[in-house]
This record gives sequence, structure tokens and C-alpha cells, in this order.
Amino acid sequence: MYDNWEELEQSIINCKKCKLYQNRTNIVFGTGNKNADIMFIGEGPGADEDKEGEPFVGKAGKLMNEAFKGLGIKREEVYIANIVKCRPPSNRVPEEDEAVACLNYLRNQVILVKPKIIVLLGSTALKNILGKEYGITNARGKWIEKKGIMYMPTWHPAALLRDENKKIEFWKDLKEVVNKLK
Repeated sequence: MYDNWEELEQSIINCKKCKLYQNRTNIVFGTGNKNADIMFIGEGPGADEDKEGEPFVGKAGKLMNEAFKGLGIKREEVYIANIVKCRPPSNRVPEEDEAVACLNYLRNQVILVKPKIIVLLGSTALKNILGKEYGITNARGKWIEKKGIMYMPTWHPAALLRDENKKIEFWKDLKEVVNKLK
């Protein structure tokens, strides 16, 4: 474990712990306020994120930015990261060995940020952080407390692009998160 951001990020730059490094353009470390009360964790980088080296900059990220705007949150106020730091081919779900290879980096980010709330975006984030026994459909919108951190599982913004009906629940979940901090 690293006790500072520079060493942690440096350790990821040359990472070859899984096969995802073979096709990456950039690692997608994380972005935002390194002392945020709210941390968002997604699945993994897509093509736009791999190109820019920043999480949630594609269509799903633009949707998330709109939600932030509507809630009065600035993207710079929260911290955003992913389960894996390199893009899975064809934007597929990260395989278990890939997620496991990256989880200590993410755990280290959580330790450094010290968020009060972690929003788990989608099934991959939920299962890798809280356990395989959780399903996003049943856990979505319900607070889960573990080790002094409150977790709010919700839909991944990419799911909203496929199913407009999920936008209302996503919005409701994020409002719940904002209200919890008041």
C-alpha cells in the first residue's frame, strides 16, 4: 500500500499484472477531489477514456455530468475511479483475474480519499467491492454500510443509455446520496 498519490499512480503506470495492459493507450487512474466525501466507482475505461486517460469522458460520462449539474455537484468535488485501470477489449466486462489484479490499487485510492459515501455504478463495481452475492437489481437504491463507509449501488450510466427508464431511479439514488451528506 502506498501512503501518497504520486507513488500509487507511478506503480500503476507500468503495471503488467493482467493482460489488459497489452492494448491500453493510457491507464485510467482516477480523477477529482482527492479528499472527496463522495467517491464514484465504475467498471472500467471505454475507448474515449483509454484515449484521454480519464474516467467517464464518453457518452456515459456526459450523462453523469448532466446528473451532477442537476444535483448541484461539481465533478471536481467528487472522486471518480474504476474497478480496472485499463480498457477491456470491445468494452467487455472485466474478467475476474483482471479485476482482482487491479483491486488493491482501488482499495489504496479509497484509503487515500477517505470518502464518507461510495456510489457503486453497476453490477461489476457492486460485486467486486461488496461481494458476488449482491445483484444490482436488488441492491440498487439501498444503503449498505461496511467498515464505516456508506455504499449506494445504482445503475451504471451506460445502462441508462440503453434503457431510458432507469434514469429516474439513477437520479433518485444520486439525490439520496446528496441528501445523506446534508
